[in-house]
Amino acid sequence: MRRGQTKQNSHSKRFVGLRTKIDKTKAYPMEEAIKIAKETATTKFDSSIEVAIRTGIDPAKSEQQIRTTVLLPHGTGKKIKIAVIAPADKQKDAKAAGAELVGGTELIEEIAKTQKTNFDILVTVPEMMKDLAKIAKILGPKGLMPNPKTETVTPNLKRTVEELAKGKISFKNDDTGNIHLSIGKASFDDQKLLANYQAFIEALNKRKPASIKGIFIKNITISSTMGPGIRVQI
Repeated sequence: MRRGQTKQNSHSKRFVGLRTKIDKTKAYPMEEAIKIAKETATTKFDSSIEVAIRTGIDPAKSEQQIRTTVLLPHGTGKKIKIAVIAPADKQKDAKAAGAELVGGTELIEEIAKTQKTNFDILVTVPEMMKDLAKIAKILGPKGLMPNPKTETVTPNLKRTVEELAKGKISFKNDDTGNIHLSIGKASFDDQKLLANYQAFIEALNKRKPASIKGIFIKNITISSTMGPGIRVQI
């Protein structure tokens, strides 16, 4: 970096340089957009490849809110730590399925005492939800509170944990009706990223609100972490 040049200016020049590889007037086929997103992934770490979708929902209407899950066939490239809170007779299956942290009410007491959540996702069974109320204020702000809509409250712990370990993730719209999801890493093969993207779009279309008027998916862009956005054909 030259004397007098700020880190922000350096980043801006890098970003501007990457943008020259993209025709901003064009919407690219996803296959081509993936290649460009990977080419513009210049971070020192393995960048995530992220998809942003602008929908036509009215986020102020509860019946148009989107919150669901998708099983990405090739995962996100990120290893997640799964915790399970369940009765003793169901804990063995949860461990066998891949949960790293498994317990019952004693785990709830530990979280309440330490205020610590050393996991990425928490799964439970319906009958334990009343017990989780004790730590709802700890889990809620971190997005860790189990919810039937994300299938983290389930009677079938084994299947749910196995699917989460394979790459099942939840997504929802933000306050402006946009949806963001990582479909993998820049190191992924192009076809794996494409398959993950197709699974995402299929899951999203299945959750199209019945009350929506007009266009559901208005705009799609793909980018690498800290990379420029590439508009994708719908």
